[in-house]
Amino acid sequence: MISFKNDYSEGCHPSILKILSDNNMQQEAGYGDDSISNKAKELILKEVNSSSSEVYFVSGGTQANLLVIAATLRPHESVIAANTGHINTHEAGAIEATGHKINSIETIDGKISGADVQDFLDEYTNPPHMVKPRMVYISNTTEVGTHYTKSEIEELSKVCRGNDLYLFVDGARLGSALTVDSNDLSLEDLGQLTDVFYIGGTKNGAMLGEAIVINNVELQIDFPFHLKQHGALMSKGRTLGAQFLALFTDNLFFDLARHANLMAAKLAGAFAAKDYGFLVESSSNQIFPILPNGEIERLEKKYGFYIWEKIDNENSAIRIVTSWATTIESVDSFIADI
Repeated sequence: MISFKNDYSEGCHPSILKILSDNNMQQEAGYGDDSISNKAKELILKEVNSSSSEVYFVSGGTQANLLVIAATLRPHESVIAANTGHINTHEAGAIEATGHKINSIETIDGKISGADVQDFLDEYTNPPHMVKPRMVYISNTTEVGTHYTKSEIEELSKVCRGNDLYLFVDGARLGSALTVDSNDLSLEDLGQLTDVFYIGGTKNGAMLGEAIVINNVELQIDFPFHLKQHGALMSKGRTLGAQFLALFTDNLFFDLARHANLMAAKLAGAFAAKDYGFLVESSSNQIFPILPNGEIERLEKKYGFYIWEKIDNENSAIRIVTSWATTIESVDSFIADI
């Protein structure tokens, strides 16, 4: 069985293992103050180009989302998100469990615009009897493989700042977003336009780990206390630091993401050549072709993927995800069977 279910089935890039192995018997400071983590933070901040930003390493995406939202919002404040957003669909109520309501906005392509946010705010009435919107959460790439342009982030940032809202970007697949052919957004842009975002390592070649980048200085206050309180402050912090030291050396983070996108594009081209449609147009490492159910059953015998959405009684959309380690041989095999 060749799996296209996700982009974290493999372990990690060998360069990460080498850093861990080379450093294994050295004594290092704990809780993220080791030489490896500090160097990794320097490399990330160089890309972000913000002297006032701070970087914090955590183990995974759900943990990053919970930590940022719980640390930022007061009990009566809520977060605006697309209905497809990860915090709204796949985190077992983690955000609600911290006492914060998610105000979801319906979307077809997984993205919300500045106009969407403004429309939502214009309809907000009856305080203090309703929760107070205080944050906008977006995913880049989105859960359906689409990505934001720089102008879209600029628009969101303008609306957020004009309405005293924080802008938070879930970057679990940020590498993929920043390396699609049509992308014009950079880490430096995110450092200027958002209050906080995170760089996903787990889904882009790391064994584990996300790098939370807090740009809003006010939100940095006491954030380490939230890390500790939620069990996210690892004593052997170099484990996380090593992931990002490797990924941000010699452009590896971007090279791995670009490979995943190229493998997905090759598959998408094969489906398009057979006149199959797609649930959404995606240039990232997630594609959603619509196939006859009989064809899906045939392909499932050899390949792993998720049936994402029923289209009608005869057809369904499937999700195919490629990774940093997806081989051209496995892609060619899939194409031959298509």
